[in-house]
Amino acid sequence: MHIDRNHVFWMVPVSHDAVEVDFASGHARLRLRGLDVFDDHDLANSLTQGLGIPIAPFNQPGVFPVRAKVSVDVEWNGIKEAAEIDNMGQTFKGTFLSTNATIVWSSEQEGFHFESDNPADPNANKVSVLGREKNGVFFSG
Repeated sequence: MHIDRNHVFWMVPVSHDAVEVDFASGHARLRLRGLDVFDDHDLANSLTQGLGIPIAPFNQPGVFPVRAKVSVDVEWNGIKEAAEIDNMGQTFKGTFLSTNATIVWSSEQEGFHFESDNPADPNANKVSVLGREKNGVFFSG
C-alpha cells in the first residue's frame, strides 16, 4: 500500500496476460478474475485494519474484514487528447492520453454478490487517462 496526501494505492501483483497495452492507439485492458481480497466494509476499517475510528466526530465502529473475490474488466480505448509534460526541475516527464473507458466488475462473498452493469455504459465515464512517465532514478532529461 502507498499513501500520499490525497490518495491510497493498493499494489496488487497480476499475471502478464491480465494486461494488454497498445499505447500508440490509446488502447489498454486489465482483466482480473476471482482476485482474493478482503472486504473491509468502509475506509475507516481499511485504514485501521478493522478497528474503526471510535472517537468523535467519526464514530465508526470496527468491523472485522471478510474474505471476498472480485473480478474486473477495464478497457481504455481511443485517444481524445494527448499531453506531453516535461518538468526538469522535478525530474519528471511523461505522455498522457485522455481516452474513453469502460469498466465491468463484480464482487462476491458468503451471502452477498454484486455486479455492475454489463455491458458497461461508455457514457458513464467522465475522465480516463493512460500515461507513460519517467521520474526519479528513471528520469533522463
